[in-house]
Amino acid sequence: MSKIDKLLKRFLGGQKDFTYDELKKMLAAFGYEIVQTGKTAGSRAAFICQGTGHIIRLHKPHPQNELKAYQMEFIEEELRKVGLIK
Repeated sequence: MSKIDKLLKRFLGGQKDFTYDELKKMLAAFGYEIVQTGKTAGSRAAFICQGTGHIIRLHKPHPQNELKAYQMEFIEEELRKVGLIK
């Protein structure tokens, strides 16, 4: 099992300690790049899939680095919607 497979398994398992850094690695494996533009983009991030143009927007978690449950549900829903996970 590759590192990305392990990350995806942790993500889908609903781990409470899944971090923003782990999310960036996982989405990069699916072809997403993070884009932060504008003067006020400090806590906002957009992940854009270069192949499909699909965009996932969210706020970076703070003060801790762990994602909130609603963020993980949203990301999972978006990845299922475009068929990247089943």
